[in-house]
This record gives sequence, C-alpha cells and structure tokens, in this order.
Amino acid sequence: MIGKLTGTLLEKNPPEVLVDCGGVGYEVQVPMSTFYNLPASGAKVSLLTHFVVREDAQLLYGFGTHSERQAFRELIKITGIGPRMALSVLSGMSVEDLAQAVTLQEVGRLVKVPGIGKKTAERLLLELKGKIGADTGAQSLFVNNDQNDIVQALMALGYSDKDAAAALKKLPPDVGVTEGIKLALKALAK
Repeated sequence: MIGKLTGTLLEKNPPEVLVDCGGVGYEVQVPMSTFYNLPASGAKVSLLTHFVVREDAQLLYGFGTHSERQAFRELIKITGIGPRMALSVLSGMSVEDLAQAVTLQEVGRLVKVPGIGKKTAERLLLELKGKIGADTGAQSLFVNNDQNDIVQALMALGYSDKDAAAALKKLPPDVGVTEGIKLALKALAK
C-alpha cells in the first residue's frame, strides 16, 4: 500500500494532481480542500494517500491532513459510499463541518453536497455517529449542552449554522441558555 507521496507537483487539474516521485508520475485524486492548499506547480508537495485497487483500475487518493484521510476511510466503509462519493463529501465540507453535522445529526448540511440525497445523508449520519468526531481528531464545537441548545434555538429561528456558531463564539463560556440566546440575538442583529 502507498501511504504517502513526497515529490514535485507537476500538474493541477481539479480534482486530480500529478506528483513526480523519483521520475515516476503518480496521478492522485484529492478533495478540493486539499487542492486549494497545494503549492504552485513545480513546488515540492507531500500528500498522505489511500490506495484503492479495483478490478478495472488502481486509484490513488491524496489528502493534506491525517483527519481528512481518516474521514475518507470512515466514509468508504459505509455501504453505497465509494471513493468518488467520499471525495465529493470532503470537497463539499471540511472534516470539522462533517463532524459537527454528525454530532448534531443535521441531514440538511449533507444534502447540500452534490450527489448526496436525503436517504444517503441519513445513512451517513447513522453510520458515522460515534466514529467521525473521535477518530478524525475533530474537536467538538460545543463545550456543553447549553451551547448546543443556544445554537439549535438560533437555527430554529432561521439563522444559518455558521451564523449561529459565530454568535456562540462571542458569548461568555458559562452563559445559560436563556441569557445566551438573548446575547446571541443582539450580536446577530448588529
């Protein structure tokens, strides 16, 4: 198995890159999150990889971080989710966003990813529950249940998850739910 490639980045054609390692060029498919963080062509690059052998092809998938590769590996363990779909999920959202969606069981965030329908999103959430946050090293956004309740209340009022999370960061860490919602609404009104 090929676990890591270090070499010269020759070409960048989303979602594929060509990496020259000692005179051998490896075609590596990468999620867009990794693609955007790659250096310019001709620069040295190092990618963590996952090697997939199929009857008709041998494919190499590359990742910029351990958490991305681990999330990819967890995703492809799920029935009906292949490497291409897993790459699509990681291109559509960060590992932290995926972990948060799994923690909060948010189907709506996953269906925004191209190729993921409601049933697939529900299956992903069910299968990844208890795995993705701990195994990928993604930290939970919420320290306690009060903070989770504040975010849920803001989302129920129509605010996006990103706006709710941004408002949560402005709150004191030990604020109660009622006071937290009031303060968050004031912060969002500005």
